Amino acid sequence: MATTTNVNSKKRDGGLSSLAPRKINVQKFSEARAAELESLHSIVSERLNKDFRSKRNKRRRTNSYNNQPAKKRYIKRQQSESLIGQVSGGGDHETKITRRVKRRMELKGNPESGFCTSCDGTKRLRTHVWHAKRFTMTKLWGFHLPLGLHGRGRGSRDVLKQSRQGVLVHDASYHIAVQLEGPEGSLLSILNMLLEPSPSSHSKEVFDSILTGRSYENAMLYHVEPPVSQAITPVTYMWRPSQIPKRRDEEKGGDGIGTDRPVSDRDYVDFRKLWVWIHASSFTEGYAILKVACQKQMNETGVSVDCLSLEGQLAKLEIFGPKASHLLQKTLHPATSSSEDPSIFKKCSMEKAEVKNVADPYKEENVSSGAILALFVIDPRLILNSPRDDSTLSFETTKTEPTESLKTTTNTEAETFPEVFNCLWDANSELNPPEEENMLCWEKHQSRMDSFCLDDPAADVPKVSSRLRSSRSCPLLLLKHKKLGNAPTGWSLILPLSWIKVFWNAFVSKGAHAIGQREKRWVSCDDGLPFFPSDFPDCKAYSSFTLSEAADLEEKAQRRPPAIRPFRIPIPPPWNSIHVTRSIGESSNQKLTSNGTNGVEISSSGGNLFDGIVARTSDSLTSFLQTFTSDNLLLFPHNTSKPNLMKTLEEDDKKVRAQIHQSSKKLCLVRVLLHAFKEGSFEEGAVVCAPTLADISLLKSSCGEGEEGRVTMPQSSVSSYFQEQPSGSWELNVSEDTLTEQSHRWPIGFVTTGFVRGSKKPAAEAFCDAVLLGRLRDEQWRDKDVKRRKKQIYVLVRNLRSCAFRLALATIVLELQESCDVHCF
Repeated sequence: MATTTNVNSKKRDGGLSSLAPRKINVQKFSEARAAELESLHSIVSERLNKDFRSKRNKRRRTNSYNNQPAKKRYIKRQQSESLIGQVSGGGDHETKITRRVKRRMELKGNPESGFCTSCDGTKRLRTHVWHAKRFTMTKLWGFHLPLGLHGRGRGSRDVLKQSRQGVLVHDASYHIAVQLEGPEGSLLSILNMLLEPSPSSHSKEVFDSILTGRSYENAMLYHVEPPVSQAITPVTYMWRPSQIPKRRDEEKGGDGIGTDRPVSDRDYVDFRKLWVWIHASSFTEGYAILKVACQKQMNETGVSVDCLSLEGQLAKLEIFGPKASHLLQKTLHPATSSSEDPSIFKKCSMEKAEVKNVADPYKEENVSSGAILALFVIDPRLILNSPRDDSTLSFETTKTEPTESLKTTTNTEAETFPEVFNCLWDANSELNPPEEENMLCWEKHQSRMDSFCLDDPAADVPKVSSRLRSSRSCPLLLLKHKKLGNAPTGWSLILPLSWIKVFWNAFVSKGAHAIGQREKRWVSCDDGLPFFPSDFPDCKAYSSFTLSEAADLEEKAQRRPPAIRPFRIPIPPPWNSIHVTRSIGESSNQKLTSNGTNGVEISSSGGNLFDGIVARTSDSLTSFLQTFTSDNLLLFPHNTSKPNLMKTLEEDDKKVRAQIHQSSKKLCLVRVLLHAFKEGSFEEGAVVCAPTLADISLLKSSCGEGEEGRVTMPQSSVSSYFQEQPSGSWELNVSEDTLTEQSHRWPIGFVTTGFVRGSKKPAAEAFCDAVLLGRLRDEQWRDKDVKRRKKQIYVLVRNLRSCAFRLALATIVLELQESCDVHCF
């Protein structure tokens, strides 16, 4: 048996030596096989009757090699590449290149930080080329942003279907992070001064989760100047993870939450870092206010707090949909660190009790809402699209040591994630960009040639840029979106800006549906969430955005002939016209009926056309109801069962009380969701009016059909409901005509986002006055049994170019949500 085995092994060795050579000499091969080639040639010549010319019906394909347009494009490409090589290589003589070549160099490059800009200074996203080929681009907030797919702005049905059945991806790199560095007590004092709800208003469990960096929080950023604080923008803030420090009052037995005394630097001795993510439309204003607050804190306490902008260093990708977790499983694969530690893939934001399956951190039950995961993943371009590319394989390094993974989730971030946090949280650190595409393609080509046992004669290393370092693994932070209402499951990726194109191409190639600003607003409205800045009328970003939209619409209208040109409507809506309705209700025993008021002028205050406040938290609305003592308003904000609620109202609602006490006539608006009672489609800018009991009974009756069963106003009064003044302001006009006066309905609010086509349950978002809503509810509940009272409020909605009033049900959002209404898309 042994002899036979040796013989077989010798045969195998001989067979290996007699394999075909790596290179073949064509001349020697043809001489050795001359007889076979001649016989083959004779057979072919007999079949073709010795006519080797191509047939006429196939000659149209014979000149495909001589394609003149393709040849011209190839020559131009070669010339541009040679010019790029001369410029990058440098030389003694000055090389003049065209603007087209310069722009291609900028867009093709991938610098470590910063955005490339156009000639007017407008910044471009790193995914600008991808979006510009497929989307309509627009200039917004200093960026070239994708507005939406080409066309007339339709396609909402397909987008909503993708949000309910697939996965959507959005490049949110226009959100900019501001890093605050200093003692923990000073940072908490700044946040309590500027944010609503403030960190100290949360329960102790939520507060500790935010403070240790296990979760993030949303809040509204306000001005710090007294006596009135104006809203700036919704922000997302997150702390650099660390173990929670013990405070002196905790050592004495207190919980440290809701105390009457302010937080001082003597209570917290740890040096902490904090990120505040701000929208690009309000970044200049928000960044300035943060610096003012840091300076004010230093003047009061003498402790320095640094405020740094991370613009051009970090990027943000948003992924949402029912298949978002599956997409992350296919794309994010664990990587080993520089020390080849196989357990680098750990989850820092999950507590030990929450970890159920370390190998699959993306399931709903494994990660809490608002959690932060720190990952160190390999370049997705290195992952082959093969049957082996499965989630079970992508996490095999984690499965090897499950005990160690569970153990390290409770350690400090310095021990668990030294590389991830040192490079991401250090504003002065240099983040390694990804490997260049031509180098990866060359390596892939070489591996394929080696697999076929072939030698490539042109196997030279490709030319790369003069970049000193590159990386094939990327640190990133994964933020799970909070579950609000019917909103789909979503994640946000925070990663270095130079890696944005790599992950964007990976997500899109794996089935993600890219969306722009318009599609993102559709999804937010379908989920009942506000969209910034369209649904934030108390911010300056809303005023500037709506004014730019009004200018664009006016320019389009001027291009049309005067005969078919539509009449002008107020954009943005005249919010201060609601003052007239409130004054009419107060002067007529709280009944919203006409009294012949004519020509009440509506003034605007500076750059902000909205003069009032928006109650976005239950505490602020409760504070307003307690301050407004003239009426017993029937509003029921949803308050959480916190033991320190009254202390929170006294400490955190100083901004609201200052506004109310300064002017009791200021508007206090609340966000409502409007659902059509029977029919109607509400557009953006539609006016919400107060109905009478006769209007409600008429529109609710099923027998009301035709003109007799509708509440309308004369067609001649539609264009004159709001009149534009020479100063540019708009005023509410009430005609003295008897018929017009009877059909007039008083405004109580305006629609900021209209219905979306394709929604299963269409809803419009509007802002209405809280006092007038309370009066309407009191009027509609009067003389009704408790069981027959609806929590929704009946209102009338009229599109600005329509004469018909539609009955709608208004639902106050703060009566549904638990604490606040500052979460936005």
